[in-house]
Amino acid sequence: MLDRLQYVKQRFDEVSDLIIQPDIIADQKRYVALNKEYKDLKALNEKREEYANLLGNIEEANEIIADGSDAEMVEMAQMQLEEARERLPKLEDEIKFMLIPKDPEDAKNVMMEIRAGTGGDEASIFAGDLYRMYTKFCENRGWRTSIVDLNEGTSGGFKEIIFEVTGEDVYGTLKFEAGVHRVQRVPQTETQGRIHTSAATVMVLPEAEEFDVQIDMNDVRIDLFCSSGPGGQSVNTTKSAVRLTHIPTGLVAQCQDEKSQHKNKDKALTVLRSRLYEMELAKKQEEDAKRRSSQVSSGDRSAKIRTYNYPQGRVTDHRIGLTLYDLDSVMNGSIQRIVDELQLVNNTEKLKEASEVY
Repeated sequence: MLDRLQYVKQRFDEVSDLIIQPDIIADQKRYVALNKEYKDLKALNEKREEYANLLGNIEEANEIIADGSDAEMVEMAQMQLEEARERLPKLEDEIKFMLIPKDPEDAKNVMMEIRAGTGGDEASIFAGDLYRMYTKFCENRGWRTSIVDLNEGTSGGFKEIIFEVTGEDVYGTLKFEAGVHRVQRVPQTETQGRIHTSAATVMVLPEAEEFDVQIDMNDVRIDLFCSSGPGGQSVNTTKSAVRLTHIPTGLVAQCQDEKSQHKNKDKALTVLRSRLYEMELAKKQEEDAKRRSSQVSSGDRSAKIRTYNYPQGRVTDHRIGLTLYDLDSVMNGSIQRIVDELQLVNNTEKLKEASEVY
């Protein structure tokens, strides 16, 4: 393994030199990519140094024990050897996982879409609760959120809301949120105190860059209409809202959040590009899932993934059998533990898959 890690050291030194070159700094796209690679390699190189030191300690301890001339030194060497041998397999597992090529999608920003499902008005209210949960989580992570389009429910919440999340490693963190979320509680409209079950669907689309998806604008029908909802004088008077229809696939994207028609068109185009990209990505994820038989999936939007039970104050993720009795905190954005557990399961599966290489 140390031989393989030497290539990591060489590449780290190379990237360290590249990111201070004026021509690289001037090329923002390349600079951002190299800076991300630098951070990943830096963490791996630190593990490499720890691993090399650990192997050195084991060799040194064995030499002292073999010599055996100083009983006190032999005792200290045996303790050092025991500690090093205990740490070594754990460190090797950490390094093996870090050496697995990262999914290039994980670093992308996302478009999140939350749609009310079965349950009428209560489903719309729940969709609003989920939107609040995710925006709180994003705020805690230092990510920015921006609404692209929304359709409000008649009794609160949203029939549908689309919003953009920008930050570091957003898709890699949120991708396992895709699927059907179910809520069990007494609706605000229920007069007899009966518990109802409602649902909302969450989609998490990696934001596609122009070089990821090329759209021929001749294949896109553009419709302009008046915005609805809050927004001042421009609402219902100016055709600033934009709807784009991709004729070959029938996909539709629209935006009315901005007052400027040009800005709405750009946002709608970003959504359309992400949806087209996600279609292709879903095919790849389906193939990966078949090959891996993964417990967690970021592609199956029809799967019931989580239940929020208000009478019991319980949240259950059905994919990994995780149950938390901390519903209030979860609905206020504290979903990091769930995210961590899902990533742990996924990472363990990746590690098993790659173990044959080592």
